[in-house]
Amino acid sequence: MTFPNLRHSVRALLVDPDNRLLLCRARTPDGFTVWITPGGGIEVGETQFEALTRELMEEVGFRLDTEPPHVWHSTIVSPHHVPGFDGTVNDYYLIRTTPFVPRPTLTAAELALENLSSFRWWSLPELVSYKGPDLLGPRSLAIDFPRLLDGPVPERPVDLSPPR
Repeated sequence: MTFPNLRHSVRALLVDPDNRLLLCRARTPDGFTVWITPGGGIEVGETQFEALTRELMEEVGFRLDTEPPHVWHSTIVSPHHVPGFDGTVNDYYLIRTTPFVPRPTLTAAELALENLSSFRWWSLPELVSYKGPDLLGPRSLAIDFPRLLDGPVPERPVDLSPPR
């Protein structure tokens, strides 16, 4: 049996007191535009917390001081999802914060290489009623995010993996 080569990444659900969620507008390798949570790949030798701390500073200028709760997990096996990989494993962390203006430590050129173009705080009604044209990532974000806010923080990460 051959195991796929998956990119492991961490992502943050940055939520302000009004339950607005910070999303980044990104372009996928296959040409779609998607609003995703900040985060990215875990580098060799990094823990998930170290990677999340680095990614948040690079992408939105957010300083993470304590390890947040791990609330979601998703595995996507698709050779077109991440160049050079057979898919991705995403682990999502819930971070409550005051609103802030994203100030990435990466330059505009470096963000462009990461396929990131803009940032936006989304209200819960905006997220739930959003019809496109851009996609939301994860695809079930408009359903799963309100569920997360309605209940207690899960003891174990909820699996959001699409059916294979």
